[in-house]
Amino acid sequence: MPGNPRLLWLLAVTFSLVPRAQPLAGDAEEEEQDETPLPAVPCDYDRCRHLQVPCQELQRASPTTCLCPGLSSATQPPDPPRLGEVRMEAEAGRAVVHWCAPFSPVHQYWLLLWEGAGAPQKGPPLNSTVRRAELKGLKPGGAYVVCVVAANAAGESSVPGAEGLDGAGGPAFGPCGRLTVLPRPLTLLHGAVGVGSALALLSCSALVWHFCLRERWGCPRRGRPSGAGL
Repeated sequence: MPGNPRLLWLLAVTFSLVPRAQPLAGDAEEEEQDETPLPAVPCDYDRCRHLQVPCQELQRASPTTCLCPGLSSATQPPDPPRLGEVRMEAEAGRAVVHWCAPFSPVHQYWLLLWEGAGAPQKGPPLNSTVRRAELKGLKPGGAYVVCVVAANAAGESSVPGAEGLDGAGGPAFGPCGRLTVLPRPLTLLHGAVGVGSALALLSCSALVWHFCLRERWGCPRRGRPSGAGL
């Protein structure tokens, strides 16, 4: 049965007057912000920090995306580390050596120490998080050359050695450096006392020799002044 045209027209007008639901502008902006990815930031990685966790582990543990510095291929030996501060403790006969990791995959480090000519002394292997090590048994007044070596599965980093260093201590920011251990203060005191004793002994010997010669040969006496009275 066909409907009344007037009734249909009234229903159409009624539905056209009902306002449609519009999305809120604030909700749309929040959705856009949620969908926008956050910019990546550098990971909290310092290649000179002692006991530094590898950057890849920091990247996996970070709640947000962070970036690691670029590294050379793991199929190549690592680049040389950079020798940093060397703090001397002359009285204890030791030195604390700091270094910075290269931009290469590293599995372990060790130190090489030269004292004069000859083969170097090799220190124990240190894991890849270490950036500081001690040198013990240094002699007061001794001169040494120390180098830091990095190694991975492909090989080890190159070092210039004692012969490759110039008088200024080698290339800047290199893996090696020269160490000079100052004499202990007690040694300097003993040296000063020894020099003073030797000078005093020489002075006493000169005086004794002078008096011996005087007793043996005599000394010319001064004549009386011509104007002296009787």
